[in-house]
Amino acid sequence: MARELLSDNELGALAAELGNWNVSGSELRRTFRFGSFVEAFGFMASAALVAEKMNHHPNWSNVYSTVEVALNTHDRGGVTEMDAELARAMDGLAGAAG
Repeated sequence: MARELLSDNELGALAAELGNWNVSGSELRRTFRFGSFVEAFGFMASAALVAEKMNHHPNWSNVYSTVEVALNTHDRGGVTEMDAELARAMDGLAGAAG
């Protein structure tokens, strides 16, 4: 998976693709809201398995049914395709959670 910073054009295309994410050159941000704490925690557990497999871990927090996520590639200082891939996976997991 590419670890080069995304260009402004690539970030623009990513913003259009990931409509629920706030996209900037430094990070991707999204708030996920679920019906309960159990659903939110289940999402986080599933996302943690994906992140571990990718060796690319999110900055996130959880309060009851809300999960706040910020993604960036720390050693590159911004957004790379790895962040985009993890965001896509998280969107899929959130959709599966209802």
